[in-house]
Amino acid sequence: MSEMTLLFPALSPEEARMLSPLQLAYVGDSVHSLLVRVKLIGDNLKVKDMHVSATRAVNAASQAKALQACMEILSEEETAIVKRGRNAHARHSAPKSASTQEYAAATGLETLLGYLYLTGNFSRLTALAHYLYGEENSCPPHD
Repeated sequence: MSEMTLLFPALSPEEARMLSPLQLAYVGDSVHSLLVRVKLIGDNLKVKDMHVSATRAVNAASQAKALQACMEILSEEETAIVKRGRNAHARHSAPKSASTQEYAAATGLETLLGYLYLTGNFSRLTALAHYLYGEENSCPPHD
């Protein structure tokens, strides 16, 4: 990740907060997808099975459940970022596969992931990824 920060310097928390929550979620959606796909590489599955598993994990309903599972370990700042994303109103409706509440929660998670990525907080991003993907004991609450 250090090479990425050389090419794309991390934003300060203040700069990242100046972005709209939907901009953060736009990046966070890709970050989440990448994290899931990298995790699946380690599961030694066939590519078709990886695709099916990734599709199950990278959707609004699954992301809403993931957010619910990690809310208790988020800092006040992280919770505020999630709420900002959850309350943002996209100019399109939720997909048919998810309720409006699930879609809003998924946007909250994506906003947090985008914020952590863009601010270069890779250690926290990694810790949350471990927590979200079945290693709950590996992520302590944020200070």
